[in-house]
This record gives sequence, structure tokens and C-alpha cells, in this order.
Amino acid sequence: MAGWIHKVNMAVARSFVGKYFRLEGSGHAKERKGAFFFTEFRAGLATFFAMAYIISVNSTIVGDSGGNCVCPASSTDACFTDSPLEYLQCVEEVKRDLVTATAAIAALTSFCMGLFANLPIALAPGMGLNAYFAYTVVGFHGNGMVPYEVALTAVFVEGWVFVALTLLGIRQWLARAIPASIKLATGVGIGLYLTIIGLGYSAGIGLVTGSTSTPLELAGCAPEYRDSKTLLCPESQKMRNPTMWIGIFCGGLLTVMLMMYRVKGAIIFGILLVSIISWPRPTSVTYFPHDTLGDQRFDFFKKVVTFHPITRVLNVQDWNISEHAGRWGLAFITFLYVDILDCTGTLYSMARFAGAIDERTQDFENSSIAYSVDAIGISIGSLMGSPPVTAFIESGAGISEGGKTGLTAMFSGLCFFIAIFFAPIFASIPPWATGGTLVIVGSLMAQSAKDINWRYMGDAVPAFLTIAVMPFTYSIAYGLIAGICSYIFINTSVWLVGKASGGRIVPHNKDEKEHWTYRIPGGILPPWLQRLTSGKKDFWRENPESEGINEHQNEHRSDDGSEHTAPEKEYVSADKPGNHIA
Repeated sequence: MAGWIHKVNMAVARSFVGKYFRLEGSGHAKERKGAFFFTEFRAGLATFFAMAYIISVNSTIVGDSGGNCVCPASSTDACFTDSPLEYLQCVEEVKRDLVTATAAIAALTSFCMGLFANLPIALAPGMGLNAYFAYTVVGFHGNGMVPYEVALTAVFVEGWVFVALTLLGIRQWLARAIPASIKLATGVGIGLYLTIIGLGYSAGIGLVTGSTSTPLELAGCAPEYRDSKTLLCPESQKMRNPTMWIGIFCGGLLTVMLMMYRVKGAIIFGILLVSIISWPRPTSVTYFPHDTLGDQRFDFFKKVVTFHPITRVLNVQDWNISEHAGRWGLAFITFLYVDILDCTGTLYSMARFAGAIDERTQDFENSSIAYSVDAIGISIGSLMGSPPVTAFIESGAGISEGGKTGLTAMFSGLCFFIAIFFAPIFASIPPWATGGTLVIVGSLMAQSAKDINWRYMGDAVPAFLTIAVMPFTYSIAYGLIAGICSYIFINTSVWLVGKASGGRIVPHNKDEKEHWTYRIPGGILPPWLQRLTSGKKDFWRENPESEGINEHQNEHRSDDGSEHTAPEKEYVSADKPGNHIA
């Protein structure tokens, strides 16, 4: 078997495919050492299984907004607390549409990232961004800032603005120029935000709920015991819902154990286990109770393999934003800013993890193409009813398996394409199966808190406000505003006092402040634009002497048994060290 694998690897490497993707043995001047066809295939599968949970989780979260379903009740509050049956049936249809949309946009963008940018990075609708879209911008059952259709226009416009920012190099510069502590704190705050969602009713295990005397209250009772208006549980019934305990032990703790032992696809295994337990009908934990809604769910589930076309949320943007101009603008700016932090930081960290960073410019190979694929994917995804697409930190799972070229992302994209035809399975995953996943993802995102500069209050307080305000106000936007405004106020005040006093009145530990400058190595303009302005006629071609890849590599073994190199595990991003799932 090893000999056959070696022959196939070498045959592919010597072909046009090998030269295009720069596999080892292709003879390309910048061939990527240790990049073999079967290694890339295995890495692509690892990435898919690490992030396949997004198909069901994104559908559940965004479906909680109600999509473009119209509440037939006299007020939106009625659908918020006691949803009519026809409205719930419409929401179920929206969730099924979003299963197809999520898999489709992940397949398209991941495949294009691999094909055009030659990077082992997969994309899909982003965690955190989808929660902000569903629970803040549109709101739970439409109780948010703007209607679903108007929110999609903000996402669509954001994508094309990103294309412009990418071509001019501004997006790359902004990501590198934002204070490091704010970038790190944003990932932590989003992690806590996801944790609140994972512990709640809408897309979680139902452990906590809102209250009247306190912001949150312990819940965990069965649906029939919840107050229809407040969703509160009576004291005698708290923590007695069997679906909550299944979510905690099978979807949460078991998944953590599998991850500790580095089981590939641990998260998707936990979600599927809870789902399988919840699928039989005559049980107390079934997702298909014997009622109208349960029967409708079960009829769709029985199809197993089918193509569910996107019917309700396809191309439903509403461009009449005059009624919501102010709130639309806030949503647009927040999408823009959060996506700069999220996707750009993830792309940088994964590129460094794969050994594709140019240490002189701190840029990575094909960065403009990679950012453009992501940006165009955002706009295309909005046409399918999806929140912004972003690079996934779980791509680190595939890179850890040896993935170094775009073939890894293309194989992941093909797996997502196959998943489109299993919509009944993914649409029948209950929220208590994904709640534990949200908590685990939140804990992974919170790891970057240790890298915040807690020694200097000018960095620490804005970072803490960013972290705290996001979950406490249930808004990523307010957290970012609190962090950035406090950072500007505190540090500008310190600078003014220092200038006015001739440098005599300064904080005692000012030397511990993080260095910040808008002058980033490599300049603001992207490499292609620098070559154009310098008069280079073939500006689309690299200057090998200055833009080569500086690879940091360790010894590993390939599928064919030979020694090869793999990238050093080093991260530089907002979601910093090791937030990949492997």
C-alpha cells in the first residue's frame, strides 16, 4: 500500500496539478516541502470533520431570527414568547433552507480559496458573526435592529466594500494596526457571547434563561413547565429536563474527552450522538414529538438523502433601508469591523501555521486573492440568506495533518458539497445537540485572554470592557464600541498629560504599555500595487528576491513514508494560540 501511495503521489506531483499547487517533486521553484496528494486529501477530510458542525449550528442560530417569516400575531412579542404553529412551520422551512445554504457557500468558498489562492484554509459562515446577525441585528424572532431582508443587504454591501479594501491593501493594514489587546479581547468576548447562547434555550441546552429580579436565572425545566411569557421555570422543576442532561454529558463532556485524546471530528461526533439519541419518537428526549410540528419534522427527516432547494431565503434582500438607515449603518459598520478582526486574523494565523508568511512584509502569499475570495463569498452568501462567511480557525486541524496547499481546502469544499444532499439529517439536529459545541468553541476562543497585556491599565481596561460588555449586553457591537472608545480616551489622555507636563507626569509603568504604531512593516499598499506604482509592467508577478515565502519547518513523515517538513506551530492573530480543533 505504501508503495502504491508513493507512486500516486509522485505521479500527481509531476503533473500539471502538482506544478500548479507546488507539490513536492513538481519541480516548481517554490514547491512546498512535504506537500503530497494523499497528505492533502487526509488534511482536507480532517478540516471538514473539524468544522462540519457549522452546517447544523449556523442553521439553528440564524433560524432563531425567524428569517423572512411573518408573524401572524398582532404583535412581534407574541411570536417571541408563544409562537403560532404556522409561524413555527415557516421557521422550520427557513432552517432547512439554511442547512443547504450553509453547506453550499462553505463548499463554494473553500473550493475557490484552494483553487485560486492555493492556501489550505476552509471558509464557512462564521461563528460569532452569525450570532450577532441573528440575535442583535435581526433579533430573536425578528425583535432586533432591522428586518432579516434589510440585514442581508448590509452583509451584501459589506462583501463588496471588503473587495475594495482588499485591492487597496487597507484591510490588511487595518488588521495589523488595531491594538493587539483589543484584537485579542474581541475573540474572548465573542467566545463568552457564544457560551451564553449555548447555555440558553434558543440554540443551546436550556440551562439558563432571562429573569426579572436578576439578569439571568437557572432554568433546565421541560418545555411544558416554562412560563409562556417569561420562559422561567418553577423551582421544583429546575434542572430536570432530560434533553439538557443529554446535551451536557454527551454533547459537552464526552466531546471534551474526545478532544483531549485528539480524536478527529470529536465535535461532530458529539453532535451526532446527541442527535441519534433524540431521533426515536416515543421517548422523553425526542426531537419529533407526536404533534403537528413534530410530524412535519419527522416527514422531512425520513427522506434522509435529498436535495432541499433554497426557497424561502434565496435573494430576499430589501434595499429600501430608509426606515432603518441609522441602525442599518451600525450593523454594516459592525459587520465590517468584526469581520476584519475575525477573518483577517484567522487568515494570518493559519498562513503562519502553514509556513506561508513573508517575515519581511508580514504578509502571506496570494493574500489579495485570499481576501477577495472571502469578500466575494460574503456577498454571494447573503444572496442565499446567510450571515458573513469567514475563514475558519478549525483549518488548523487540516494543517496539523500536513496540509500545505490549496488541495486541502478543495477537498474540504467537496465534502461540504456532498453534505448538501444530506439536508434532512443536518436539519434534524436539535438545539441541545449543538449547545455544548457553542460552549466548547467559546472556551477555545477564550484562550487568547492570557496574551492580553494585563500589566498596563491603558491596555487592560479597554480589553476587559470589550470582553465583558459583549455577553452582558448581548451585543458584539456594544463590546467593540466600549473597548475602542475607552482605549482612545485613556491613552490619548495619558499622552496629552505627558505632553503638557513635559514628560514629568506619566504612569509609573508606562514602559509596559504595548507598542502601537500605524506604520506597519511592508507598508499599507499590497505587493501588487507596490509593484504597479514602482513601474513594473508585469506587476501581477512576484519579485522572488523580496516576496519569497519564509518557511519555518519541523521534520514529519508523509503518507509515502519519507521524511518531509511541516510548518512550525506559531500563531499571530486575534484568536491566537491553538484555537483549532483536532
